[in-house]
Amino acid sequence: MNEFLAMGGYAAYVWPSYALAFILLVANIVAPMLQRKKTVTEIARKLRRARNEQK
Repeated sequence: MNEFLAMGGYAAYVWPSYALAFILLVANIVAPMLQRKKTVTEIARKLRRARNEQK
């Protein structure tokens, strides 16, 4: 197991690369979710404002 974790002496390059890839994958999932929530909230606010102006 230690040999696998050492990655043949390249662990200092391999594991940070895996970590960076994982962080980017998570960011690619989370960022659109946050943007969607922001957009839906903004649209709902605009619709409420439009309804209040019609009354």
